[in-house]
Amino acid sequence: MLIAAIVVIGVLLFLAFVLAMARRRDTAQAVGVLSRETRRRDRSEDAIRPLEEETPVVTSREVERAAVERSGGRTGTAVVVAPSSAPVPAAPPPPVDLEALGVTRRQFLNRAILGVFGLSLAGFGTAVLGFLWPTLEAGGFGSVINIGKITDIDATISTKQPFYSPQARSYINPYPVADVPVAQKSSAYADPIINGMKSGYVALYQKCVHLGCRVPWCLSSQWFECPCHGSQYNRVGEKKGGPAPRGLDRFALSVNSDGTMSVNTQTVFVGPPIGTNTTGQEAEGPHCR
Repeated sequence: MLIAAIVVIGVLLFLAFVLAMARRRDTAQAVGVLSRETRRRDRSEDAIRPLEEETPVVTSREVERAAVERSGGRTGTAVVVAPSSAPVPAAPPPPVDLEALGVTRRQFLNRAILGVFGLSLAGFGTAVLGFLWPTLEAGGFGSVINIGKITDIDATISTKQPFYSPQARSYINPYPVADVPVAQKSSAYADPIINGMKSGYVALYQKCVHLGCRVPWCLSSQWFECPCHGSQYNRVGEKKGGPAPRGLDRFALSVNSDGTMSVNTQTVFVGPPIGTNTTGQEAEGPHCR
């Protein structure tokens, strides 16, 4: 949980940094973006003052008076100089829409790309959290599962087939109680597994330890034989042949006072190393693979 939280926080901080840098670069380089000082001047009183106040209108009387003064008071031969054409006041520009002017096509594309990138990271982070979140469902794989009555388990085992529990993803097979001292001396099994053996049973994980294929039971040889690459295990899950690096992994089990059996799938115990053979069981017939 701590690692997942750190990963999510790091992704969010990186995304915020990228968005901030992209916005700063777009604001500085985009065409048509006005600076803060220019926008402040446009909103000032001098900027909105009518142009008529800046350019005074010269009347004809003022022009004649100026001509008389230049001619020394002689009005008969005075040449009237036409006033220079005064600039025609232009209509004031329309108000600037700062929001429309502040978002260019380049900014839109950059933000769209960063938005898609951020959504992808958010989806990935959510998937990581979902993967790392512990399974809290009661009775599901990863918890202690009650797989049924001992009488039903013994009835299946009596047909020389293991009892299969889909909820626990494991096979239940008998273990000879007389061979428990041999298993204890081999140091190949943890104490929780030894306790299950003392009850006369082993709970074997269904996955082959080679590449994870589900290992079926071969009725003729009385072994577990993997159809993927030919790994073979005896009745109690000890390796007998094939590329598997060890025996089948297993779970701790317990026989309850109400006559039922529970398998603890919270912890997977690594199978016994190659060469472990505590029961001495060999193939009892032709192999299925």
